[in-house]
Amino acid sequence: MTTDGGRASPESTLEQIDRDTLLHPFTRADDFAAGRVPGQRIVQSAAGIRVTDSHGRAVIDGMSGMYCVNVGYGRKTIVDAIAAQAAELPYYHIFAGASHPQAIRLAEKLVEMTGGKMKRAFFGLSGSDANETQIKLVWYYHNVIGKPLKKKLIARYRGYHGGTTMTASLTGLPNYHAGFDLPFALVKHTTAPDPFWAPEFNDPDPQAFSKRCAADLEALILKEGPETVGAFIAEPVVGSGGILPPPPGYWAAIQAVLKKYEVLLIADEVICAFGRVGGMLASPMYGIEPDLMTLAKGLSSGYAPISAAMVGDKVWSALQAGGPEHGIFAHGYTYSAHPLGAAAALANIKIIEDEDLCENSREVGAYLLASLRERMAGQPLVGEVRGAGLLQAVEFVAEGPPRRALAAKLKFSSVVAGYALDEGLLARPLPVNNIVGMSPPLTLTRADADDIVGMLGRAVDRATAELSAAQRSGQE
Repeated sequence: MTTDGGRASPESTLEQIDRDTLLHPFTRADDFAAGRVPGQRIVQSAAGIRVTDSHGRAVIDGMSGMYCVNVGYGRKTIVDAIAAQAAELPYYHIFAGASHPQAIRLAEKLVEMTGGKMKRAFFGLSGSDANETQIKLVWYYHNVIGKPLKKKLIARYRGYHGGTTMTASLTGLPNYHAGFDLPFALVKHTTAPDPFWAPEFNDPDPQAFSKRCAADLEALILKEGPETVGAFIAEPVVGSGGILPPPPGYWAAIQAVLKKYEVLLIADEVICAFGRVGGMLASPMYGIEPDLMTLAKGLSSGYAPISAAMVGDKVWSALQAGGPEHGIFAHGYTYSAHPLGAAAALANIKIIEDEDLCENSREVGAYLLASLRERMAGQPLVGEVRGAGLLQAVEFVAEGPPRRALAAKLKFSSVVAGYALDEGLLARPLPVNNIVGMSPPLTLTRADADDIVGMLGRAVDRATAELSAAQRSGQE
């Protein structure tokens, strides 16, 4: 309830004040304002892998916030690093050659992480603004090297790259475009790396689908004109678009096409880096050699907002060569390399390294994946259980064969996620097909994994039992 001025009255509940005052990202505005969003929850506190709501109920955060709290909640060393930095230097900018120690040390650390393949780090606050920076760097690079027509950007259907106007255009999910007059004409999309629904899924050549993806990319470049295509952006492992590890041979085939037509490669590691799929960086794991690399989320484990656009040798050389003609590099944000974010990131990276959380992600992730596959083996609506490290998904299909989609109106993955929350697990219904995704903190133990498998398994049991035979078979 609100007063006549639109402000929440003192007797309102916290939930009502939330509905009356906040515009929530990626939430249906009318439903939320009317209290019709069943997932409304107010998280009050958190520790380890669990979050506690304002009513005192604790649940496993199977999504690490938004794929980001890699080291888990309540890490005092990160909190202390932020507090110490706030006391010493709460803010300073890095414009016009100014700097501060935390920005310098973090940039040095990130360049070292790439083995020196990336030459500079440009800091922002989110994955979206970091990818926005990458777009401007691509355009600047091609202007400097005398190829000003190479401005088009190719992304993949089902990829996620941000929520700004250009990065939402890159995002290959139609519901991110509706109502915003997106995507922009400079952005094109190509085949998603999802063999599950492709004819090649059962091909005796496991690389058949990867070859088709590369052929589709090449056909798109030729259609648009190689002289107009500047960059290709992709996640090493697709995140929100379905959690899709690359099929065999995918990245080798894709990179061969990009090199043939002199198209820059942007590796969007916003979700994948800092142990999420099992390595500090995902690109080396898949043989990816990017020209630009985007980092965020696990960079600070969400303890403070910070992102990094990593700049490879070719683009760094162009930035220097462009100085005489263009003068200053006229791009940046008030809070670029914010001292608190940089301090949080340095403390966070130290935890990941000291506790070998990348190894834990690989080991416990493999255990979780195998356990999920075993638990879901008898489920008639489970089509595939897949993942990399501690980034995993269960995709639901109609009872078959042949393979068919469940009716979208059933919102089956949302029902499963709702029951999972009842069981004590936060999982996410992904915005494509019928898929439930999970990305728990990298501190997960085998016992925690067993809990997750039990909770999600019971949720799937409950959701399946509600459906009629016609609904399960995709006929209704």
